[in-house]
Amino acid sequence: MKSILSFILLFPLMLNAQIDLSDIMKGSSFVGELPENIRWTASGEQVCFDRRVNDLTKTICYDLKKERFDTVKSPEMHFFDPLQRGFNKQYQIKDDEIIVYDLLKKKSQVLYSSTEWIFNLQRTNESKDIYFQRGVDLFAWDLNPNSISLRQITNFTQKNDGKKDSENTHLLRQQKELFDFYSEDKNVNPESLENKGLSEVYIGEGRLRPLQVNPLGSHVVLRLHVAADTKKTAYMSYVTADGQAKSNNARAKVSEMEPHQRMGVYSLVDDSLFWVDFSTLTDIRRKPTYLNDTLNVLYDKDRSLFVHPMVFSKQSSVGIIDVRSADNKDRWLVSFNLTNGELNELVHEHDEAWIGGPGISSWNMAEGFLEWLDDGRVFLFQSERSGYSHLYSYDLVTGSTEALTKGRFEIRNVQRSKDSNFLYVTCNKTHPGNREVYRLDLENGIMESLLVSDGAYELSLSPDEKYLAYRYSSTNLPWEVFLSKNAKNNSVKKLTKSTTSAFDSYDWLAPELTTYPASDGESIYTRVYKPEASKKNNAAVFFVHGAGYLQNAHHFWSSYYREYMFHNLLVEKGYTVFDVDYRGSDGYGRDHRTAIYRHMGGKDLDDYIDLKKYVVLEHGIDEDRIGIYGGSYGGFITLMALLTKPDKFACGAALRSVTDWSHYNHEYTSNILNYPETDPLAYRRSSPIYFAEHLQKPLLMLHGMVDDNVQFQDVVRLSQRFIEEGKKDWELAVFPVEAHGFQKAASWTDEYRRILELFETHLQK
Repeated sequence: MKSILSFILLFPLMLNAQIDLSDIMKGSSFVGELPENIRWTASGEQVCFDRRVNDLTKTICYDLKKERFDTVKSPEMHFFDPLQRGFNKQYQIKDDEIIVYDLLKKKSQVLYSSTEWIFNLQRTNESKDIYFQRGVDLFAWDLNPNSISLRQITNFTQKNDGKKDSENTHLLRQQKELFDFYSEDKNVNPESLENKGLSEVYIGEGRLRPLQVNPLGSHVVLRLHVAADTKKTAYMSYVTADGQAKSNNARAKVSEMEPHQRMGVYSLVDDSLFWVDFSTLTDIRRKPTYLNDTLNVLYDKDRSLFVHPMVFSKQSSVGIIDVRSADNKDRWLVSFNLTNGELNELVHEHDEAWIGGPGISSWNMAEGFLEWLDDGRVFLFQSERSGYSHLYSYDLVTGSTEALTKGRFEIRNVQRSKDSNFLYVTCNKTHPGNREVYRLDLENGIMESLLVSDGAYELSLSPDEKYLAYRYSSTNLPWEVFLSKNAKNNSVKKLTKSTTSAFDSYDWLAPELTTYPASDGESIYTRVYKPEASKKNNAAVFFVHGAGYLQNAHHFWSSYYREYMFHNLLVEKGYTVFDVDYRGSDGYGRDHRTAIYRHMGGKDLDDYIDLKKYVVLEHGIDEDRIGIYGGSYGGFITLMALLTKPDKFACGAALRSVTDWSHYNHEYTSNILNYPETDPLAYRRSSPIYFAEHLQKPLLMLHGMVDDNVQFQDVVRLSQRFIEEGKKDWELAVFPVEAHGFQKAASWTDEYRRILELFETHLQK
């Protein structure tokens, strides 16, 4: 009886054990290796996920019939491919082999092996062929059991022999066909043409994106990416295996020099290639308003374009293309007829800031959601035209657009049902900080609740759609895998328990998720970590998440999980911690997303100034004992806080922070600040380095020396400015072997020990 009573008395103490900094900075070895990448086998009998085991990623599968787990080698499994739904045999490429899986016999076999790298497997409407790419060319494998064969169907070259793009294609062959004079051309080697079976087609310079063959098997679509003529940057590694310092190449800096893409269509019927002309797109030459060029509102030539892959209709030779201007201010959805080359603009969207949002993408090369319905008449897409990213349908016959979802929430992810009448959508309908799953009936527009509660769900449908497998997490509970039948009021089975006993021994806080008023009337969401009244020291720490367009004030397990645990430690010491989704954060619609256009460190920083007023009035915080810290974009905001609002915060810690946006990368920066050559004001007022002379309060900067994202040069240049300005109350901690995301537990511990000491020194009475 005594031993049982001792356990009962000790258990609450275990759950309230004091948090150890070195433990929580160990990352997944302390929290646990969480499951990722849920997917189903082609048979639908097993649901699988990946997990790190002894520093190796293992695939673990749960057998629904046997109700047990097996750890397997991923290449041994054939996973379900929605693009091959409806076929009894499914194909995939593994290790330069084509493997076929027979869904009826539940057996797999190697169909074809190659000594060269093969990739980009595709199927058409017809089951007799599969296609794959080898180098710059497309090959077809004839699956007819009586005549199984491999044939090359394109013969592209990027070697410039002086011929123009149109040569060696249809017109040249037509001349030889019609006129004896040209058919006797002595420069043609009949033997080489016979061996190849295809004439060589010059496609021009640029990086060839994956080729596409249309469902009818009649045309191949190719896209060429021509990189901008920009100079690479470099960073140094000083701790190396051979003891020699090493220079490493990295991305270029932001510049008005834009890459561009073009699209060509190659006919397999008449062996001809032509390039799609996008010059008729609305406003393709229009200048953005920030240039304030009222006399010349148009450029002299078309803007550079990014051309997304064509989305084919299975019923016709028509495809849909999402085209973006390289400056990301315009988006066009166009239909293209592969047979006659007819291009029709269907949707044009413009944003003076930048095109973006869930299902749309803010990076020009990333694809958004764009799919046909089975009738070949209607396609679906996402748009922010209402202020939030929602689903829309476009009818090619009537030319009409219909909103399928509406409201002050965003559609995060979309999965089609096998019968095409339903969509499984993930969104934040009940709260911006949730990720719920609904089934949308396309006929009546009703959204049926499937997985709805505070937290986040990541759904994977079984091939027969009878089961839902999903990852779920809440604020203080990490991701786990669950399984249920796809029906109402069904029991849920938890498949994993991933956290360690060390992690479980703590009673982790579930911070309050609330809002506070900004000075412009907007409501800003924040997580609040509150200490017990007896421990409260009336000091506060403001955390600034990174990545800019990211969400962290939510109801689910944070990607900033070390910071989450660190905030628990701060609470133990009496601090109140606020984790804010400042302007520019994800999850709140277009206006919130683009509020930082042309001035980073403007409204986003103002949200922290407004938060300070709020916490002093509502939480009893001492206005002279508030510190601020964050990494990457969070480090940038910390610098802007101490340098542009020098009397507002007692101290700050800036981790891996941008100090001068003209030195950051192109894809992220040009969206928000345009180009340094054309919008120098935006860069000047957004870059901390221009305000170094205003530093008054203690500043701790921390940076990895092999950071290839926000490079070490950034913090070195700001340090030189502080030196020249005679500033004394600043410190730079360097981490010689760390990149942008730290890897070593010792580095994490040293970094956060310094941050903790900063707060303990300057925020205590």
